[in-house]
Amino acid sequence: MLSRVAEGLYWMTRYLERADNTARLINSTTQVLLDLPTGAKFGWDVLIKTTGLDDLFLKNHKRTDESSVVHFLVQDADNPSSILSCIRYARENTRTFREVLPMEFWERINGLYLYIQSNAPSISKGRSQRYEVLSQVIERRQSIVGLVMESMSHDVAYQFIRLGRNLERADMTTRIVDANSAVLLPSDAAIAALTRERLWMATLTALSAYQMYRHHVGVHVRGRDVVNFLLNDLNFPRTVSYCLREVEDSLSVLVNHTEPMNLVRRTSRRLAEMRMEGLVPEALHECLDQIQADFGETHSALSRQYFNVYQETPFQKGQQ
Repeated sequence: MLSRVAEGLYWMTRYLERADNTARLINSTTQVLLDLPTGAKFGWDVLIKTTGLDDLFLKNHKRTDESSVVHFLVQDADNPSSILSCIRYARENTRTFREVLPMEFWERINGLYLYIQSNAPSISKGRSQRYEVLSQVIERRQSIVGLVMESMSHDVAYQFIRLGRNLERADMTTRIVDANSAVLLPSDAAIAALTRERLWMATLTALSAYQMYRHHVGVHVRGRDVVNFLLNDLNFPRTVSYCLREVEDSLSVLVNHTEPMNLVRRTSRRLAEMRMEGLVPEALHECLDQIQADFGETHSALSRQYFNVYQETPFQKGQQ
C-alpha cells in the first residue's frame, strides 16, 4: 500500500472520530448546564481547554461565552478541529482513494458533509435545535463506521482506519473525563455530592456508556468507579484500555511495528499502574495529561514508520 493512501485512511477516520466526540462533548455539556444546582459553575471555556484549542480560540475571540465557543467548535472555518472542518477534511481525503473503500462510503460521507454544512447555522437558534443537529452528526458517523466494519475486507487498509479511529477515540475519552476536574462545586457538601454524581452521569452519557456502566459496575455513579471504567474496562469500545488493545491488534498485522507498539504498551502499563483510591482532580488531570502526551508520541511514531518513511529530516536538508 502507498504511504499516502495509508495516511489518508488514518486521518480520514481520525477526523470523523473527532467530529463525533466534539458533538458528544457539546451535547453533554448542555445537559450538565441544565442540571447544575445553584452555586455550581461550569464555564464554556472548559470545552476549549478540554479539546486543547484554547490558544487558537483566544486569537480570534475575546469572550468564552456559549455562543462563541459553540460556533468555534461546530462551524468555524479557522478552526481545523471544528466539526465542519473535520468532516470536510475527511470527505476530501476520501475523494482521493474512493477505490479502496466500499462503494456506498462516498455517498454517506458526502451526505454527512452536506448535512452539517446546511444545518450548522441553525445551532444559533437554540439548544434544542443544536442538540438535534449534533445528534444527527453522531448517528450519521456511526452509520459510516458500521458500513466500513461490515462491508470492507479487514486487510492492511482497514488496519489504518482502525488505528486512526481508536487512537483518536482514546485521546478524546481522556479529554472528556478530564473536563469534570474544571467544575467549581458548591460549598454545601450535600449539594456538591449531588453535583458530582450528575457530572459523572453526563460523562458516561457523552460516551454512550451509562447503560453499560450500570450493567457491569453498579447503579451508583461514583467518580472513582466511572474513571476506572472509562480508562480500564476491556470490554466497552470507548474505554482507553479497549482502544489501546485495538491499536495493538492493528499494529500486529503491520510490518515494522516495534516503535509504535512499544509506546502503546507503555501507555497501557501507565494506565494499569494508576491508583483510583484518593485520586484528587488535580492528580487525575496530571495523569491524563501524561497519557495524552503518550498518544502524541504514538502518532509521531506511526507517522515516521508508515507515512513519512522517506521524508528528509531538517539536518539532511541542511546538508544539501
